[in-house]
Amino acid sequence: MQVPQELYALVTSPDYREALGLPRELTESYRPLAQGEYNQNLIFQHPLTGQELVLRVNYGSQMHLSNQIEYEANALCLLEPSGRTPKVHYVDGSLQHLDHGVLVMDYLPGKPLDYECPSDLAEAARVLADIHSVPVPDDHGLIAPEESLRAILDECEAMVAVYLDSPLGDAPTKRTVRDLLDLAWGKVDDLKGVSFPRCIINTELNNTNFLMNGEEKGYLIDWEKPLFGDPAQDLGHFLAPTTTFWKTDVIFTDEQIAKFLDHYIAAVNANGRDDLAEGIRERTSVFLQVTCLRGITWCAMAWVEYQSPERELVNESTRKKLEQYLEPAFLERIGSYLQ
Repeated sequence: MQVPQELYALVTSPDYREALGLPRELTESYRPLAQGEYNQNLIFQHPLTGQELVLRVNYGSQMHLSNQIEYEANALCLLEPSGRTPKVHYVDGSLQHLDHGVLVMDYLPGKPLDYECPSDLAEAARVLADIHSVPVPDDHGLIAPEESLRAILDECEAMVAVYLDSPLGDAPTKRTVRDLLDLAWGKVDDLKGVSFPRCIINTELNNTNFLMNGEEKGYLIDWEKPLFGDPAQDLGHFLAPTTTFWKTDVIFTDEQIAKFLDHYIAAVNANGRDDLAEGIRERTSVFLQVTCLRGITWCAMAWVEYQSPERELVNESTRKKLEQYLEPAFLERIGSYLQ
């Protein structure tokens, strides 16, 4: 039996054990699975069913929500019919047993998406199509920005302010990032007044959030920032160079982008959601450009946070990438997308 000391009160509490159908006495072991900037995941096997489950511990909210873990769990429950996301078994944001919100969900098998594997990209397009095609009730409880592009850039402004106001930031980098953000604001008018369908979108589509299983279907995990918005926002984020370069050194060509959208359009049409395909290429192009700035400004903010000795979670690969994204050569490359 192995349980981190800080989790003992939670995993031995009657409500936790009864909700999951666990034996009264603690017999399962909890092992580290993965750790991000705001969440820690542990895996354990249910001693009675043998099912592998994930205990997710939340340490903060990128969306500045007081109910972050409940918000995430709500989105996952809405998306359960897609068959592409983990099923939720338990959620507790009361902080009664732990100083952090927690949820328990299915452990899903698979390996991270390979950007250089055409079959992985085709399946990722189908994953997004199935998720976007899920009918959503009026009382969905998700944030639904009226102007998605403006909402992203407003978020960028809030994030970049952390870097611009910090004495730790590099002065030339501050000027470059500010200039790039000003260019991005010019893109807002490109989609002003254009209507679009709404669906549940993930908004953070790194390759490690996809689980690929060869010939079997893939999944999308990590639902920290779901919204009820334009599907083009997800597609633009997935295809943006600031996304693909995050865990790899890949930047998609125009041909790869076009082919990915071909697969997506075919899949939503097959789902009977032709509305999701209408105008998707044009809107995705604009969202891709604005997403570049979202990536850069997030890195600028996170870079400042990573300088604090009080930060609870530190991911070494993230720390290195933050440095790369703020290098002059990379910023210049991003600027070429916005011209």
